[in-house]
Amino acid sequence: MPGNSFGQLFRLTTWGESHGPAVGCVVDGCPAGLPLAEADVQRDLDRRRVGQSRVSSARQEPDKLQILSGIFEGRTLGTPISMLVWNTDAKPSHYDDIKDLYRPGHADYTWDAKFGFRDWRGGGRASARETIGRVAGGAVAKLLLARAGIRVLGWTAQLADLRAQVFDEDEIERNIMRCPDAAVANQMIALVDAVRHDLDTLGGIVEVRARGVPAGLGEPVFDKLDAEIARAMISIPSVKGVEIGDGFAVALARGSQNNDPFILHDGRIGTSTNHAGGILGGITNGEEIVVRIAAKPPASIAQTQQTVDRAGNPANIAVHGRHDPTVLPRLVPVAEAMLALVLADHLLRQRMARYDFDAM
Repeated sequence: MPGNSFGQLFRLTTWGESHGPAVGCVVDGCPAGLPLAEADVQRDLDRRRVGQSRVSSARQEPDKLQILSGIFEGRTLGTPISMLVWNTDAKPSHYDDIKDLYRPGHADYTWDAKFGFRDWRGGGRASARETIGRVAGGAVAKLLLARAGIRVLGWTAQLADLRAQVFDEDEIERNIMRCPDAAVANQMIALVDAVRHDLDTLGGIVEVRARGVPAGLGEPVFDKLDAEIARAMISIPSVKGVEIGDGFAVALARGSQNNDPFILHDGRIGTSTNHAGGILGGITNGEEIVVRIAAKPPASIAQTQQTVDRAGNPANIAVHGRHDPTVLPRLVPVAEAMLALVLADHLLRQRMARYDFDAM
């Protein structure tokens, strides 16, 4: 089926279903000689893992990674890197009673409309469990980017109407919300607890940035870097909106307020502000890349809702089982992975754009 692969030169293909035997990915196009161990990938998989706190699904999966190909003696071979994670706590029986009902907010109906057949066990490929392959591939991309001095960092910026007011980078991994504001993180956790008690869920905003990105990455016209980032982010389950830089706030600004004046900074051309989020004309300008993504509340709620069955007959549905009350903390490593994948791909593409690429 088309649509399972992402990228041109640094290419990721994910595979597997939520309640199938395993999930994983294949990374193709990674240059040979890059130091890579399973532990390098496992760190980010552990951050994405279910069951890690009371603000995530109670499904218990160790998400233990196996690298099946593409490395030898601790370095990449330049051949496809195949990675696998076994599903050890799948419980498809949780879906027996609703397998013929369309869950509101889920892709059940649209997958049936497209294929006429679907895996009803937890949503199959439409499940967030598919993002294991994205995070694994993104971890490899991060290692490649680090060699070029590029770092990707994400955090929970907002849950419902609670927005971080302080940015303490060290705080992000100290709390279960991955929020850089310790006081607001505690408020977020309390709100999740209250909403979970109401059998409901919450959405919010994750921010992800890339630092150390050189000027010149990206392609003109249709493959603009911001266009590729937006495509990458909107492909993540639950994401419904993407902003680059100031995003929709530019609609309220004047040109004199929105333009980023150029300056000479530490011997290189830069800008004194960063309303553009590090990208002009689809090409990086050397400033931080700034991306925000809006995630909807998880659709699986235990409240009774109105729906129809596959024949169109009216029915009521209550989705029980193990589901996230909010996707935000686990969305952070997924968003980081997708930004890293885009940048790794364009870093390699840039080496083909000019003969003196070593000068960059």
